[in-house]
Amino acid sequence: MSTELTDYLQQTFEYLHSNPEISWKEFQTTSFIKKELTKLGFHVQTFEDCTGVIGEIGTGKPVVAVRADMDALWQEVDGEYKAIHSCGHDAHMTIVLGVAKKLKDLSLDGTVRLIFQPAEEKGTGALKMIEKGVIDDVDYLFGVHLRPIQETTFGKASPALFHGANASYIGEIMGDDAHGARPHLNVNAIEVGMHIVSALSHIHLDPRIPYSVKMTRFIAGGDSSNIIPGHASFTLDLRAQTNEAMAELKEKVEHMISTIATTYQTNIIVEEEAGVVAARVHEEAQHIMQQAIENILGAENIEPPITTTGGDDFHFYTVHRPELKATMLGLGCDLKPGLHHPKMVFKTEAILDGVNILTEAVKLTLKQNS
Repeated sequence: MSTELTDYLQQTFEYLHSNPEISWKEFQTTSFIKKELTKLGFHVQTFEDCTGVIGEIGTGKPVVAVRADMDALWQEVDGEYKAIHSCGHDAHMTIVLGVAKKLKDLSLDGTVRLIFQPAEEKGTGALKMIEKGVIDDVDYLFGVHLRPIQETTFGKASPALFHGANASYIGEIMGDDAHGARPHLNVNAIEVGMHIVSALSHIHLDPRIPYSVKMTRFIAGGDSSNIIPGHASFTLDLRAQTNEAMAELKEKVEHMISTIATTYQTNIIVEEEAGVVAARVHEEAQHIMQQAIENILGAENIEPPITTTGGDDFHFYTVHRPELKATMLGLGCDLKPGLHHPKMVFKTEAILDGVNILTEAVKLTLKQNS
């Protein structure tokens, strides 16, 4: 084990962890990664209209890409809202920079492209990178995500993550307020909201496919207790394990909203804010990742592919380029109490495992395609 590498990983992680930036505002992070990749001898590309960094080394085919997400979350921590890396993106960036450090002195039969992608938490960063053409000529794409302790433990890893699809709807109930003594003169937006929540629980899909839909925000009324609010805003969170189930779920939610609007004779506007697609994992990429895990951690530490209800915009890459051979490494690290928890912690020693596994996956891919 190289002390130089472990020191580099520790210092890099500490910097990224201490300087979180939210989606589309990863300015310092972009600058830092650009500087690090340049020092390592990579050809570096950034963009005038958005954050994100592309690092490339080697020439010719195949083109093997490794992706890390960059953005932090904005959430309440000890009573204060702030940017925080509670989803492990600081570790993912550190891992891919570690891969860059290990690859820089190797003779490569092909091209390695490192994609540091913004705005995964918004579900829009991968789409922007696709728009920029960064995967147009990519043959293989590998990603990585830390896994909660409930899924796997430190020292183990999975060669594939089967994320589900998710979508977020923003809604408004459009009506006028009325005096508390005259409830017959308006439609109470709170009652409409209660009807929506109740109706959501009566939406049913094939029970063999995991899915859920729930209201995650509802705002109505002001400081005056004698006013019946006619206006309210709300958000809905939709999740399904397949893209087909998500399409059906969206259709049923939209039909339900339309029916309730008719019942109450009020106007309800809903708009899809963001969403990500379910995973499409390529068998060959999964096999390469499994071999890499075996070579680094041993066969006894290979976990089966993980099916998770969480989502990741990584899978837009394969939906937009179906011929792309892609998979995500699920890295065991004793992460608890859970992803997106403001007190999330994990064993940072797992970062080195991630570096070694992804580097091995890149080397195996280049070797078998040379």
